[in-house]
Amino acid sequence: MNTTKSTSVMASSSALLDCGIDLDSINLVVRYLYFVLFVPALLLNIMAAWISWNINTKSSFIVYLKNLVAADLLMTLLIPLRGADGLPGSSLALRAFNCKFGSVLFYLCMYVSIVLMGVISLDRLFKIVQPGGKLLGQSALFGKVVSAIVWIFLLSTTTIPTIALTNEKPQYNVTSAELCMAMKNDLGKDYHHGVVMFCNVIFLVVLVVIAFCYTCIAKRVIDSYRNSGSKNVEGKRKIKARVFIVLVVFLVCFAPYHITRFPYVKQQVENRINCKWAALKATKSITLLLSATNVCQDPLIYFLLCKAFRKKLCEVKLFKNWFSSTAQVNSVDTSL
Repeated sequence: MNTTKSTSVMASSSALLDCGIDLDSINLVVRYLYFVLFVPALLLNIMAAWISWNINTKSSFIVYLKNLVAADLLMTLLIPLRGADGLPGSSLALRAFNCKFGSVLFYLCMYVSIVLMGVISLDRLFKIVQPGGKLLGQSALFGKVVSAIVWIFLLSTTTIPTIALTNEKPQYNVTSAELCMAMKNDLGKDYHHGVVMFCNVIFLVVLVVIAFCYTCIAKRVIDSYRNSGSKNVEGKRKIKARVFIVLVVFLVCFAPYHITRFPYVKQQVENRINCKWAALKATKSITLLLSATNVCQDPLIYFLLCKAFRKKLCEVKLFKNWFSSTAQVNSVDTSL
């Protein structure tokens, strides 16, 4: 970025005082909330990692679960960097490091989690359709191949190119809100815009897959109750609750951010620093924090969908009395 363009950005930023949006205050509150989020997220994901480590990897579902735990744990460890990045007095070197590496890895973990949630939904549907586990897609080897493809594909298409194209020297005369974009070369800005569009498509596809799979699962299991003449109203209610919770967690965590991100990046790439940009910037910061809370909500999904996870959790003395009743397995169950 040349001096003229930097001066223009600074002048435009000063004009935001007339918009009634205090980006500095919003940014400060969001950054502190990242630190608040970090504590429960770390505890929950360490516990989830310990439990998943002690579960035998005998099916594709367990492989996906362990990869999801790994993505959530890595994302959790990156949360303090996101918090420190925007604090007053944070060094230019720290902010530049977060732009080039921290944020990129943060987004990698987010989209690995999103894709794996879709894959897990398909796996659960296959289990209902073929409960004997004879499908190739239910083997641990198949799960390892799919998980490797997810990581490699996202690394090669989004993460590595973004890091490589974020190669401009960070400058002090660029507003902190736009430092990351200023560090990208022209190709990097265009590629960033393309990556955002691609990631939005990933989100929409996974959303449709999750909605379809769990609706089919709920219908299939409820029909099995009906066909067997069972009056297990409580069992039906639990199945519906599982479907509802998975969809709500996914929508609440990720939908607001993806609705905001595309128009924000369009303004960002085109260097439109105005009131619309400021409103989108504030909304994007808040909704990204909301997306990050997924690392605290995923353990709930593990508990709901994985019988082995529930059993292992109930072996922990602290939770034994609390969850022993919940860990009982119904005669018809969508979990493993």
